[in-house]
Amino acid sequence: MKPNCLWISLEDTSPRFGCYGDPVARTPNLDKLASEGRRYTNAFSTAGVCAPSRSAIITGVYQTSMGTHHMRTTHTNPNAPELPTPYSAVPPHYVKTFTEYLRAAGYFCTNNSKTDYQFTPPFTAWDELGSHGHWRNREQDDQPFFAVFNPTLTHESGMWEEEFRRADAAYRGIGRTETLETNPDDVELPPYLPDNERCRTALARHYDNLAQSDRIVGDILAELEADGLADNTVVFIWSDHGEGLPRGKRWPYDRGINIPLIVRWPGQIDAGEVTDQLVSMVDLGPTLLSLADVPIPTHMQGQPFLGDHAVEREYIYAARDRHDEAYDMVRAVRDKRFKYLRNFCPEKPYLLWIPYRNRHPILQDMWRLHREDKLEGPQKIMMQSTRPPEELYDTESDPWEINNLADDPAHQETLNRMRLEMYAWREDVGDAGEITEDQMVDNRWPNKEQPTTGVPTFVPIAPEVIGEEAAPDGGSYASPMLLQMHVGTQGASIGYTLEEGDDAHWKLYSGPLALPEGTHTIRAKAIRIGYGESEERVATFTVS
Repeated sequence: MKPNCLWISLEDTSPRFGCYGDPVARTPNLDKLASEGRRYTNAFSTAGVCAPSRSAIITGVYQTSMGTHHMRTTHTNPNAPELPTPYSAVPPHYVKTFTEYLRAAGYFCTNNSKTDYQFTPPFTAWDELGSHGHWRNREQDDQPFFAVFNPTLTHESGMWEEEFRRADAAYRGIGRTETLETNPDDVELPPYLPDNERCRTALARHYDNLAQSDRIVGDILAELEADGLADNTVVFIWSDHGEGLPRGKRWPYDRGINIPLIVRWPGQIDAGEVTDQLVSMVDLGPTLLSLADVPIPTHMQGQPFLGDHAVEREYIYAARDRHDEAYDMVRAVRDKRFKYLRNFCPEKPYLLWIPYRNRHPILQDMWRLHREDKLEGPQKIMMQSTRPPEELYDTESDPWEINNLADDPAHQETLNRMRLEMYAWREDVGDAGEITEDQMVDNRWPNKEQPTTGVPTFVPIAPEVIGEEAAPDGGSYASPMLLQMHVGTQGASIGYTLEEGDDAHWKLYSGPLALPEGTHTIRAKAIRIGYGESEERVATFTVS
């Protein structure tokens, strides 16, 4: 029996759980899950921000390899009219959401409900996408499922003060009256941030939102238990990137990319395990394919960390590019101890203009203290007007990544090793940061117009026809009959349904359909990631 898989993805969260040793955290459900499974201490996202990271997660391909590395592609600002946005990213034609491979293998795939992939999610990616998505909606109870739930409470905006939190209230459900359960005096801020009441209060809000998310996690796991599915379901808890604090979110420092990862797999993972194995979030998709015994496409750059085909990494990689209005380019590589970063624009200050980020109360306080010349020690790092071309940190002795060892003669061998590794990775995956964003968009959206997927057609194969001619309008054929579907757009996927109405369930076409005797009206449409969806084709076939 193939295992079910359940993902619960958090946002903007570093390992501030009780099971990771945080004394302030109130995370009993997450801690219990860790006690029943395996806790990873070296799990990392491929970017310190959601959309590039999530594009790598859903495809198993690095965002820098397929042009989804800029955050965000739908963003516009009248003060930055030169941006080539809005557009939907167009990965190479062979890149799919990994859920299509699961659906083709018989899995029921649901997402409740965040996507944020840098491209409009193709309708072929999910059986259900939306607030109704749930494994309980399967037509057959024995169908294996992959279900995703996305509590969004821990997003950085949960730390904003009320005037800004109100703007996100409807979307995230966090615009509520301030009644903190976490004592701001109990929280510990990184040494490169100001330590005062305003900043501690912001972090206390995050702990409160994490506690509320923990309760949501508990509810989902209780439903799984009530349905009698816990023993055959692999449960994953992770965050799309690290914490939403300055020098965390949007940066490839550890606080921006080091995430919690817990996996419970009854009968396969012993209770209470802890591992320092390196895991990248680009590995999640290939891992699920491995667990489902689905062949992993060779274009995927992630690698499975569980199952019969599991491998161990020596390095993880991360990137920073445009964020909203501000262009940048930083690449990072890390082993279990050392982190190497290359700033491709060392002439730039750390704090580029990102209006959305400037809503953060901690950053507002940093600007205030900087104007008053009151920042001290590491608190001054982010206010520098230039950056070192290279940064090297020993994360064991310097977990906050403050002491740059790039110019230390004692670490030149490590520096050269990490340089070479970064060069090899960028060459291997093809770094789209080598060309400008407008060049990339011009290539994929000619004349700034979104290409449209071709309309699929039907090809009958029956005793009197050999599949040489299409039958776009249907027809009458002898039994036994197979119906093939075809679309000329390279890389497009086809969905079909025999149901009427706007609420029809669209199945993924993965091979010719055997039509039994009778009359069948079939609807089909096609989509390639980044393209506009095709028009719908409707045809009626009579088989006798």
